[in-house]
Formats: sequence, C-alpha cells, structure tokens
Amino acid sequence: MPSPALRHADLAGLSAQELREIIRAGRYDRHTAGLAAGKLQCNLAILPEAHALDFLRFCQRNPKPCPVVGVSETGDPMLPTLGRDIDIRTDVPRYRVFRHGDLTEEVTDITSVWRDDLVTVALGCSFTFENALMKAGIPMRHIERDQTVPMYRSSLQLVPAGPFGGEMVVTMRPVARDRVEDAHRISAAFPQAHGSPIGMGDPVGVGISDLNRPDWGEPVEVRADEVPVYWACGVTPQNVLQAAKLAVCITHAPGHMLIADVAEDAETTVLPH
Repeated sequence: MPSPALRHADLAGLSAQELREIIRAGRYDRHTAGLAAGKLQCNLAILPEAHALDFLRFCQRNPKPCPVVGVSETGDPMLPTLGRDIDIRTDVPRYRVFRHGDLTEEVTDITSVWRDDLVTVALGCSFTFENALMKAGIPMRHIERDQTVPMYRSSLQLVPAGPFGGEMVVTMRPVARDRVEDAHRISAAFPQAHGSPIGMGDPVGVGISDLNRPDWGEPVEVRADEVPVYWACGVTPQNVLQAAKLAVCITHAPGHMLIADVAEDAETTVLPH
C-alpha cells in the first residue's frame, strides 16, 4: 500500500534531504515556501546542451531574476554541488514540460522525458530570504495562508542573449509601511536569491494592471497599512524559455522548488567535497 500524501504543515522542521526523499516518493507535490528554513531553494531550467551557453549568457546579463547557483554536467541528472543525493528527475514536487513553446505536461517525475543532451541550470529563489524576513518579524501572508506567492509578468525588459529575452516576472509581498526599509536591507543580503526589491507601490509602475489577478500563484490582500513590494522572480527564465520555443525544455512548476543542502547564507553555493 502506498504511503499517504502529506500536507505542508506535516513537513515543518524536516531537513532538506528528508523533504527530497518525501518528494521523490511522490508523497508531496505542493509549494515549498516556508520549508527547510535556512536552506537554499532553487528554480530550475533544463534545456538541451545546444542552447545552454546562450542561456547562461542570458542569466549572466540578468542576475536579478536569474542568479545561477548550480549547473549540471550534460546528461547527468545529479547535482552534487547542491546536494549529495539530488536527482533532478524526481526531487522537485512538480515540473512543467514545454515543447516548441507549448506547455505539454505538468508532472511529478521527469524520468520518462529525460535525455542525454539535457543540462540543468539551478537558479536562486526568493523563498530563501523569506525565512530571514519572517525571523525579523516581517510576516509572509502567502505562507501563513498556505498559498503560492503571487507572480506577475511585468513590463521590465531583460537584456537578451541568443534566442532568450523578454520581460521580467516579479513576485509581490505586502510589507508594513514602517518595515519596507528593513525588507530591502534584509533581502539585499541574499543576492543569490534575487536580492533587494526591484520596486514598490503602484503596480502600474512595473506594468501590472491588477494585483488581484496574478499570472501564477494566488492573490494576497494588501492592507491599508501595507505597501506592495516587488522582487525579481525565478519564473522569469520559464517565461523566456517558453517564448524561445525550444524543441523541449523543462522547468519547475511555479512555487514548487528544488530544496538544496546549501545554507541560505553560504558564501558560495557549491558544497565542499
């Protein structure tokens, strides 16, 4: 008999490796916000080697939304620089598979679509600094409500490279007016996880028409004493990869991250040998 599925609340306090084992076993397929406090969480872009160098150039030119924290060997599903046992085919709660720009599958295991020419690029995620914000007394409403953080296509243009370009995707978190400077200072200490905000206040300023209608995730209330604060988002490369219409590429599903063994405040994102 298969083990029962677990809820987000059941996973509190588990280590990164314990969480990956649960995800690998198919027992959890929801968002990872608030899990494995103190550990780096990663967005994923998996693409053919023929396009990998252009994609890495794109990431280097757009470090806010695309902070590279790990790159696999071609065809190797393991990511030993981020975790001893990480198998990228099974250790993420949910994946998206794109073919020629179309989303063709959303799955919990990509073993059947893995190819020997694929390269995995892991990118830092803002879930990493959320723990530091909460420790400082700045609540994260989407975590309190067990929701996926709201994400929006913005009008902020990216620096192109090869077939990759377009607009930045941003996340929004409501922050009390008297804590906005604190949120900026705290998140700035995590450049490998998008760093400081890219904007705040009126959503029109970043090209968002309606905060109640995110492109991904779920809307959260912005109260009268709060300001909407926007951070660069690791769904940006998913948007860019889809627009490039590659024959195949794979990403995490928004909000469903790879949890690494690397500490969120590590000087380098490469585990020691």
